[in-house]
Amino acid sequence: MIDKEKFKAGLKETIDTIVFVIVAVIIIRFFVAELRWIPSGSMKPTLVEGDRIVVEKLTKYPNIINIHKFENTPKRGDVMIFYPPFVKLKVDPWSVFSRLTGFFCKDVAYIKRVIGLPGEKFQIKQEKDGAYRVYINDTPLNEEYIMSEYDFHRCRENMYCGPFIIPEGEYFMMGDNRGNSQDSRFWGTLPQNRFIGRAVFVFWPLNRLKILN
Repeated sequence: MIDKEKFKAGLKETIDTIVFVIVAVIIIRFFVAELRWIPSGSMKPTLVEGDRIVVEKLTKYPNIINIHKFENTPKRGDVMIFYPPFVKLKVDPWSVFSRLTGFFCKDVAYIKRVIGLPGEKFQIKQEKDGAYRVYINDTPLNEEYIMSEYDFHRCRENMYCGPFIIPEGEYFMMGDNRGNSQDSRFWGTLPQNRFIGRAVFVFWPLNRLKILN
């Protein structure tokens, strides 16, 4: 015979444990840090396919429905995780839950580097030697982290290559692999409320262990 009281007590303990784990996951993932993996080569050589990274969230506080707002605004050079502006974030209970916990979450997130800041004049120029360079306020940007100055998407009329002033509250994002990155050159500047967090550390594979600058 099954002891009903023991069964109820065991069931309650199991449910309590499950609830505790879910709440803990939400708190850690949404307020402290989360783990992500790199699916493409758009950030080579900084990040390669298969890298596992830590994304910190301590520099912002979240609106649990669909936006994140940073107390300390992203700086040039920060490697950021974000929802691109063309991705519509659903706000139904299941979508919010999956975004909070990461379970079965289908929202598309990108990883790129902050290149242009709000209020700056942005432009991409092709130099006489064939190299493509980013100019911020008419000054060439020193970018030692990129794959190549020569392997670049050629600027076309329907691309955002400038010159233009980046709107307030928005950022220009680019991949380090400039010849293989769908970034702000194709879909425009990124509103600040689309940021998820800042990539800070590669923890796997072990031979690629490093802090991201």
